[in-house]
Amino acid sequence: MSKIKMCILFLCFIFNTKASAQCEIKNRVQADGSMLYYFEPAVFYTTKSKSLKINIVTDKEHYFVALQPTPFPDKKIGKKIKDDLIIHLADNNTYKLAHYDTLYRRNDSIMQVLYLIDEKDLNAFSNYEAVTAEINMKGTEFVRSYNFKLHKNAIREQLLCFLKEKEK
Repeated sequence: MSKIKMCILFLCFIFNTKASAQCEIKNRVQADGSMLYYFEPAVFYTTKSKSLKINIVTDKEHYFVALQPTPFPDKKIGKKIKDDLIIHLADNNTYKLAHYDTLYRRNDSIMQVLYLIDEKDLNAFSNYEAVTAEINMKGTEFVRSYNFKLHKNAIREQLLCFLKEKEK
C-alpha cells in the first residue's frame, strides 16, 4: 500500500513540475529602464531553408507576438519591415497584428520583430492555437508564409500563463 502512495506522490510531483516549467517567465531590463517579460521562443516552423521561432512578450500592459525568422535580412533592410503580421488561428479567423518594432539582438545575430496583439483579440489568442502566419520580409521576398507544424499551442499557453499571473 505504501508503494502505491509513493508512486502516486511521485507522479503528482512530475506533473506539477512539468506544469510550472511551462510558465517559466523570464525578464530583462530594456535600455530605457523598462522591464519586459517573456518566454523562451518556441520553434513553430522549420525546414532546410527557413525557420520561425515565436514567443509572447509583455510589459504587463501590452502583449506582443515576437517573431524570430531565419534567414533574416541585414539590419539596413530589416529595419524597413513595417507591415502588419497576419495570423490565422484554429477558430478559422484571420487576425492582423500591428507592427511594433524590429530589433537586432546579441550582436545582430538574432532578428526579432514585435507585433502588438489588439486587446480585443486577447481572448481568441488565449483560446485557439496558431495555424499560419504571413509576414512581408522586405528585401528578401514578398510575403513569407509559415504553416505551423510545431508547438501550435505555444502562443496560447504563454499568453494564458501571463494572464493567470496578472490575476494574482
